[in-house]
Amino acid sequence: MSDEKVENIIRNLPDAESAERFLGELAVRFPNEEKRLIRNDALLSDVLTLVSFSPLLATTLLQHKSYFSWLERQRVSSKVRGKEDLLESLARFALTNSSLETHALLSRFRRRELLRIYLLDIRGLETVAEITEEISNLADAILEYALRIARQEMDNRFGAPLETDEKGRSAEAKFCVVALGKLGSRELNYSSDIDLLFLYSSEGNTSGNGSRGSVTNREYFVKLSEHIIKLVGQQSGEGAAYRVDMRLRPHGRVGALAIPGTEALQYYLTSAQPWERQVLIRSRASAGDLEIFREFIESVHPAVFLKGGSVDEALRNVRLSKEKINLEKQSASGFDVKLGHGGIREIEFIAQALQLAHGGEDDWLRAAHTLISLSRLADRGLISETEHTELADAYAFLRRLEHRLQMEHGLQTHLVPNDPDRRLTVARRLGFLDLKSFDAALARHTSNVLRTFRRIFDESAVADLGDEPESSGTEARYGAQGGAVNPAFGAAVSSLEKSGVETDKATLTVLRDLAKVSPYFAGSIAANPQLVKVLIGARERFSPNDYQAELQSSVEGEVGFAARLATLRRLHSRFLLGIAVAEVFGTLTTADAKRRQCELAEASLSAALFITRNELGRRLGIEIDGFPFAVLGLGKLGGNSMDYGSDLDLVLVYDDEIDLPYLEGSELTRAAFFGKAVEIFVTALSAMTREGSLYRVDLRLRPDGKNGAPATGKHAFLNYFEIRADVWELLAYVKLRGVAGDPALASEVERETRRIILERALLAGTDQLRVETKRIREMLEHQKAGGQRRVIDIKYGAGGMLDIYFAMRFLQLRDGVPDDPEDRSTGSMLRKLREVRSLSEGEFEAFSSGYSFLSELDHELRLTIGRSTKFPSANREALGVIAQRMELASAADLAEQLTAHRLNVRNAFEQVLR
Repeated sequence: MSDEKVENIIRNLPDAESAERFLGELAVRFPNEEKRLIRNDALLSDVLTLVSFSPLLATTLLQHKSYFSWLERQRVSSKVRGKEDLLESLARFALTNSSLETHALLSRFRRRELLRIYLLDIRGLETVAEITEEISNLADAILEYALRIARQEMDNRFGAPLETDEKGRSAEAKFCVVALGKLGSRELNYSSDIDLLFLYSSEGNTSGNGSRGSVTNREYFVKLSEHIIKLVGQQSGEGAAYRVDMRLRPHGRVGALAIPGTEALQYYLTSAQPWERQVLIRSRASAGDLEIFREFIESVHPAVFLKGGSVDEALRNVRLSKEKINLEKQSASGFDVKLGHGGIREIEFIAQALQLAHGGEDDWLRAAHTLISLSRLADRGLISETEHTELADAYAFLRRLEHRLQMEHGLQTHLVPNDPDRRLTVARRLGFLDLKSFDAALARHTSNVLRTFRRIFDESAVADLGDEPESSGTEARYGAQGGAVNPAFGAAVSSLEKSGVETDKATLTVLRDLAKVSPYFAGSIAANPQLVKVLIGARERFSPNDYQAELQSSVEGEVGFAARLATLRRLHSRFLLGIAVAEVFGTLTTADAKRRQCELAEASLSAALFITRNELGRRLGIEIDGFPFAVLGLGKLGGNSMDYGSDLDLVLVYDDEIDLPYLEGSELTRAAFFGKAVEIFVTALSAMTREGSLYRVDLRLRPDGKNGAPATGKHAFLNYFEIRADVWELLAYVKLRGVAGDPALASEVERETRRIILERALLAGTDQLRVETKRIREMLEHQKAGGQRRVIDIKYGAGGMLDIYFAMRFLQLRDGVPDDPEDRSTGSMLRKLREVRSLSEGEFEAFSSGYSFLSELDHELRLTIGRSTKFPSANREALGVIAQRMELASAADLAEQLTAHRLNVRNAFEQVLR
C-alpha cells in the first residue's frame, strides 16, 4: 500500500494524530510487523480505526505483536460469541500463556477480546444489544473459569463441601455466582463494575480430605468467594479483569460474602428495602450451578413483583431510588450519559417502574433486558409505540456514546467532555461530522427520554397509567361512545396531533374501532402517523397489492443503502397494516391474511436481496454479474403459514460450482464473499432504523448451528445432511422451501434435501426417530414453558402447537410422507397422514380440531396484543375481544376450551410417540 493510501485512511479517522503516532511507534518496536501490516489493506484499515477510537487498545497492540495475526483471523467473523465459545478460547489462551498468574491471564484475555468486540462495535456489524450481550458473555466466561480454578484450590485445602439430602444421603454442596445490574441483564459496558451475589445450596462441612482439614460450608464458600474476587479483581500489568462490587448482597457491606439460598430468600422476603428487591429484576446465574439461582428467583419473584400492588407505590419507590442517585451525582461536571436528565438510568427506571407496577399480574413483563422490557411494555399498551421507538433509539444512541467515552482510556466514565476539541473527537467517533449535529442529536434523544420519564413519574401523570375519565378531552374531540379512552387510540391520536397529519372524523372512527380489536396495530400508527392513510375506506374493500412488483420497483428507484432500506420499511409497514386492517373489518379472511403475509415476506426477501447485491458491489468496488444465492425457509415461512410477528427461519445457500469472474484477483474467497452478503442481507431485513424493522431473522438452524458459516455452499450443505446432520435436524428440515434468490438453486437444494432426509430417516429407524422427537420436544417444553408454572404457553407448553408439529413431522419421516408442494399447511398434512393410515381417526380428530383452535387463538393473540405464545389470563379485556372474534360465549368459555383441546392434543401426542 502506498503512503498516499495510508494517508487517505488516516485522514478520514476521528483522531488522525493517534493513528500516525501508532504507526511510528510500531515501526520502531516491531518493524517487520509494521511492514506486514502496511501490505494488508483491510487489516491496516481495521487496526488504524481501532487505535484512532481507543488509545487504550493502541497500547495493547503495541504490547503484543501476536495480536495482529490473531485480529486478522477474527475480523471476518461477526457472530455473537456465547459463554461456551469464549470459555474454549480462554482455555486455548491459557495453554499458550501458561507462565502467567491466573489474575494476569484473565485480564490479558479480556483485553485481547475487547479488540475484536470493539472493532465490531465501531464497524456497526453488531447492534448495541449484541455488543453488550457479548461483553456480558465474556464476563460470564471469565467468572466461570475463575470459579473452576478457585474451587480446585479450595478443594485441595479443605476437601469438597458436603450437604445432606432429604433421605439423609451425603452429596456435594452447590455454588452459584449470581449477576446483578447490567451484567444481570446482559447489558454490561466495556468498563462496568460487575455486581455479584454468591449463593450456595446449604450448610454442612467439607470432607476434610484437603491439606488443612475440615471447615464449615459457610467458611469454605466465603473463602471461595474471596478467591474468585481476587482472581478477577486483582491488578496486573494490564489492569484487573473486572472491578467486583459486592455491595448489593444482603446486608450490604456487613453481610457475609456467600450465603445459602434459603437465607437469601428469607432476607428478601422479610428485611430487604424496596430498592433491593428492585435490583433482582436484573439478575441471573452467571457461573456455577444454575439450579440454585432458579429455585431462589422463582421463590423470591412474588416479593419483587407484587400481585395487587399499588401502581402509585411502585412508582414512588423507584422515584425515591432515582432521587437518591440525583443527590449522589450533584458534583459531576458536564453531561452524564448514565445519570443525567434524559440519560440511560432514566430509561432503565421507566422500564423497571412499569415492570414493578404491572409484573405481579403479568409474568410476561418480567424481562431483565431494558430493550426487551420496553418492547413488551409497548405491546401491553403501558407505553405508546412512539414512546417505545424514542426510548429504544435513545438507549442505542446513549449506550454507543457511553462506549466511545469508556473505550478511549478504559475508564469507567460517563461524562461528555465540555472541551470543544475533545467533544468533537467523541462526536466524530460516533459518526458525526461536526459538534452542531452531535449536540442536536444528544438534545433530541435526552428530551424524548425526559418527556416520557416525567409522564410516568410526575405526580399529576400517575393517573395516565389507568383509565381516563369519561369527560376527557380526547373523547370529546374524537367521539368515543362512553367509557375510558383506549390507550392505543389515545396514543395514536396524540401522535397524529403532534405530527400534523390531517385526518377526518370517519378515519378517526375507523382508528378507534381498530384500537378496540388490535391495540397492537393501532400502536403502529402512533409510531408512524403517516400510516393512518391505510385506514381510508378500510370498511369497504381490501385492495390487493402486487408486493413483489411494488417493493422491487420502489427500492430500484432509490439511490443508496439507507434510502433503499427506508423505502422497503415504509412500504412493508403499509402493506402489513393493510392486511391487518382488512382482517379486522372483515374484508379479508384469516386464511387469506396469512397467505398475503407469506407473499409479503417473500417479496421483502427478494427486495432485500436486490439491496444486498447492490450494496455489496458498492462496498467491494466491483460489478456483480450473476448472484448464485438462494434463500430457503423453515418453520412458518417454510410451511406457508406466516403470521403477524413471525420470525423468518432461514437457511442461506450459494452455488459453489459456478465461476464468479468478478472475484478474480480479489483477496476474498467465495465463502467470505457470501459471508459479507449475509451480513448486509440480515441487516436489510432486521436492523432497526427510524422506519422500524421488517422481521427477526433466525439462522440458528443452519448446518452446525451457531458454529456454522452463515451461508453454506450447495455441496457442503447437502453433504452435511448426507453424513453429519443429527436426527433432530431432519425434523426441522421437513418444511424446507425455497423462498427467494436463484430459483434453480433453491429448487435443487430443496428437492435434494427432502430426498436425503427421508433416506436418513429410514436408515435411522423408527425407534431412534421416536427418541429424538420426544427428546427435542421435551427440551423445548422445559426451556420455553417449564419455568412459568402458572402461565399457559399455547405453543411450547404441554398440549401446545409443538405437540402437533413434532408428531406430524415424526410421522412424515417415519412413513416417508412428503409435503404437497401446492398445500404445505398443517391441516392438509394431517388429512394426508390420516389417508395413508399414519394417524388413527381419534388421533386425527384430536390434532385437527386442536390445531384449528390453537392456531386461531395464536393468530388472534398476535392481532390483538402482538407476538406472544402465553395465554394472557390477566388481560381480561383482550380475552373478551378474542373470545368474541372466535365466536365463543366468554373469556371463561375460551379458557375452558383451551384446556380441553390441550388435554386431547397431549394425549394424541403420547399415543403417536409411545
